[in-house]
Amino acid sequence: MRIIFAGGGTGGHLYPGLAIARALQTLRPDVQPYFIGAKRGVERDILPTTGFPYALLDLHPLYRRAVWNNWRTLVGLVSAWRGIGRVVREERPAAVVGTGGYASGAALAYAIVHGIPIVEQTGDSVPSLTARLFSRWAREVYLSFPESAHRLRARSPEALVDTGAPIEPPPKQLPDRATARRVWAFPADAIVLLVYGGSQGSQAINAAMRDWIAMGLPRDVHVIWSTGRKNFERFANLESSRVRVRPYLSPIADAYAATDLAIARAGTMTLAELFAWNIPAILIPLPTAAADHQTFNARTLEDAGAAIHLPQSQLSGEKLGRTIEKALGNRATLDALTRAAAARARPGAALEIARHILAVADSGAR
Repeated sequence: MRIIFAGGGTGGHLYPGLAIARALQTLRPDVQPYFIGAKRGVERDILPTTGFPYALLDLHPLYRRAVWNNWRTLVGLVSAWRGIGRVVREERPAAVVGTGGYASGAALAYAIVHGIPIVEQTGDSVPSLTARLFSRWAREVYLSFPESAHRLRARSPEALVDTGAPIEPPPKQLPDRATARRVWAFPADAIVLLVYGGSQGSQAINAAMRDWIAMGLPRDVHVIWSTGRKNFERFANLESSRVRVRPYLSPIADAYAATDLAIARAGTMTLAELFAWNIPAILIPLPTAAADHQTFNARTLEDAGAAIHLPQSQLSGEKLGRTIEKALGNRATLDALTRAAAARARPGAALEIARHILAVADSGAR
């Protein structure tokens, strides 16, 4: 049974599909996931390493500002339509799973025209244009944020399924934090901050951290700091007995296991992983994210009591320090944030979505 996954452009659209595909094969080894992406997205580098078959098409986004470039979008769509047709003729899929991005839109449209069942996985509290456009035709839509349901036009309320974001789950029994801190040569009773500005790092977060550390870390506070590879040399000299500076954290499980509080961007996959590890966060949304969706994510989670929203426009070493010290200064406050973060955790989301997709695929095959 072939199931096509269509999406990409960014890791937030690709990694959920990969997590679901692996969950599908765990449940049903006969399932053959097939990925469709764009030549100009992150999938170009990542899909060749996964072992899954794939096709990369000459797709382009909608150019909202440089509208004169949308001829590329139209030409690419015609070419992609033919490419998707070749994949479908090779073996008709039982379903097409859209995970967002412009590759997703092309494949979902082709599936609707040719009578192939579609489902969607939405990543943010504000669904993308693609997710909103195709939700009315989707058999089911799997929500990372339950708050996004009212922004979608589904065929029925039952088609909107609150699953959480699909991630590679942590161990069922989370490691003991005191034990995990020994990996970093931190005291068992340390308070550990994880600073993580995404895979590329964040210059704004890095600069604020540098300035805060220069003011003097509060007692018992220790830091695991991922700067991003391009920024590492600028901040590597801040390594100390209480600060671990790394260009990138891969695997990141050892850091998650030791962490009490994170300082992070507000991308959906980062949030899903943090909450699965029962880690609350100070969220500094990327201000240039599409449709400012990270700000909506941060506000949503602050309202739920699982995070603290700190806009980048207000970020400085002093402001970051005050925010951290307020969260850590009252044990009851940190405990409440941790409980709310744990309540948002959905570590089994990928398996839950995989079961739903198999049910849709099997019903279409009958």
